Amino acid sequence: MASTEVDSAAAAGSELATPPMRLQILSTEHWSLLASRGLAWNESFTRAGMFLSTLSFATVALALVAQATGFSADFRLFALVILPVVLFLGIGTQLRLDHANYHDVLCIIGMNRIRAKYAEMAPDLAGLFVMGQTDDTAGIARTMGLIPWRSTPLNLIAATPVVVGVLNGVLFAAIVALGAAQLGVARGYVEIVSVVAFLLALAMLAVYSRRVMTAGMARNHPMFPTPATDAYGTGSASVAATDE
Repeated sequence: MASTEVDSAAAAGSELATPPMRLQILSTEHWSLLASRGLAWNESFTRAGMFLSTLSFATVALALVAQATGFSADFRLFALVILPVVLFLGIGTQLRLDHANYHDVLCIIGMNRIRAKYAEMAPDLAGLFVMGQTDDTAGIARTMGLIPWRSTPLNLIAATPVVVGVLNGVLFAAIVALGAAQLGVARGYVEIVSVVAFLLALAMLAVYSRRVMTAGMARNHPMFPTPATDAYGTGSASVAATDE
């Protein structure tokens, strides 16, 4: 019953909306998504820049204290006060970048669907779109500008969240190592503990980031899948919808 009412309302709406009105609605939503995506990434890059600046200042401060104290217990105490603050800022930046990635995928899905409708309204212009016209993984990758022939590990290394995550892992390992040294743990064990701490922190951040993106993709039900002959979401969305 509810499904019938929704279908009837959709049919009535399609009859009331003229082609110029439909184009205006799509264009408005398209620009809204573009603006939202831009604001999210501007904030993320600002946060990343603030984190890197704070890390640089902390490194300089630690170097000056190390020259004055000769890496003594006082230096370790100072580092154990400064580095956790920097790590807190880094973890916050990492979480914000993950949120921005999730938000970015949602915006790309919406823009790809709108671009698909543009292609349906003007099929002769579909070949001029350089971004994805499908809302599946291939179309998302195309709109994100991922290089199709570059492996996933290389794409990950180039990503800002990965860089921030590695730095957070190094900070966590340094804090653990300094704490162990302050407690009088032997040097060999300190090195082992610091390596384990780095790998553990990196694994935890990677698992969390993957869960965020997996949850976002799981909620996406493609309306315009990529045709079988097009592995990178470049084909016309109208063709994809027909194939479905």
